[in-house]
Amino acid sequence: MKRILTIQDISCVGKCSLTVALPIISAFGVEAAVLPTAVLSNHTAFKSFTFRDLTDDIPGIAEEWKKEGITFDAIYTGYLGSIRQIDLVSDIFRDFGTAENLIIVDPAMADNGKLYKGFDQAFADKMATLCGKADIIVPNLTEAAFMLNEPYIAGGYSEDYIKETLKKLTGLGAKTAVLTGVTFEKSKLGAYGYDSVKNEFFSYFREYLPVAFHGTGDVFASALCGAAALGRNQKESTEVAVDFTVESIIKTMNNPAHNWYGVDFEAAFPFLMKKMGLV
Repeated sequence: MKRILTIQDISCVGKCSLTVALPIISAFGVEAAVLPTAVLSNHTAFKSFTFRDLTDDIPGIAEEWKKEGITFDAIYTGYLGSIRQIDLVSDIFRDFGTAENLIIVDPAMADNGKLYKGFDQAFADKMATLCGKADIIVPNLTEAAFMLNEPYIAGGYSEDYIKETLKKLTGLGAKTAVLTGVTFEKSKLGAYGYDSVKNEFFSYFREYLPVAFHGTGDVFASALCGAAALGRNQKESTEVAVDFTVESIIKTMNNPAHNWYGVDFEAAFPFLMKKMGLV
């Protein structure tokens, strides 16, 4: 069985980060190993929350894994809370990365033209260096702008602009970059990628859904990671991730009693497993 290590926080309620990554990776028939960076009572979109920083625990956990000779088929990072955590994750890439396994970074730090609370340009610059060590990165347009130190363009951009942005992102060092939340027309939304090794662009779009839910970026990144770990190529993995994210949103919209804080991705697992040929 394949084993993916995912490194991000645990929001005990809220359907994001590890509470999204662990079940989605498991749904692919892949073992999910976790390295929690913090524990929150619920995610930060709630009015209040508790927070326990686990940064100091990360080196000891990694040392135990090295003693046991534990290996991973992929390493996937999500939200990281500090520059020190980025440095520690970089050490994990060095110690557990191989020529055979995949390193996937979701630089979860910004959206809608703004950095998340507590982050600054220095953090974005540090995240750019971490992305440079990855095989695949999955930023949104805001995160791309901050990592490249360029103005954020909300819309009205051309396909050439997206392609140039992708080339600049792989110029940081990542082999493949996939931009999420890309749209060229009001009725379509999706992802656009560039494989710098093959010098190939790829894209995939679905219908635009006029709703917004927390955690959909984590759903996308986790599904892409699972598909890639099972041998799907970059374009196929992106299609799986887009379709599963859209299906999760549709299931949520069809549930009158859905929660406001995340999508009902669990209800979309039959769709995912059928699409992957797992059933």
